[in-house]
Amino acid sequence: MRKQMMETAAFEVATQIRSVEESIEAALVELAELQTRMVHARSVTNANINASHGAFEQLAATTRDLIAARGSIGGCHSALVETKGTIPGLRTVAFGDEGDCPPPKAIGSTRLRVVA
Repeated sequence: MRKQMMETAAFEVATQIRSVEESIEAALVELAELQTRMVHARSVTNANINASHGAFEQLAATTRDLIAARGSIGGCHSALVETKGTIPGLRTVAFGDEGDCPPPKAIGSTRLRVVA
């Protein structure tokens, strides 16, 4: 029962972090589209470039900050992966012989064929 609760909690965290990562990337796409539309609108309206420059600077700052948030959530994801390895019941378990698969000495002695 407890193991199932732990696995469920870990799955919910994993699902949520993926959702947050996707949301940040979707927001970056939206920001890029906004920038494109702002350039187009300035061109169509023939507005003075200085009139909208402040808005472009704010948009660039928002994009920069969101890119920093993207890196931070990536770091959070990596930290969670490391943390998972320290929690009994959530660690990856391997069965069989320890070591590389196949052992390095067996690689040269095994005949491999390419099959199409």
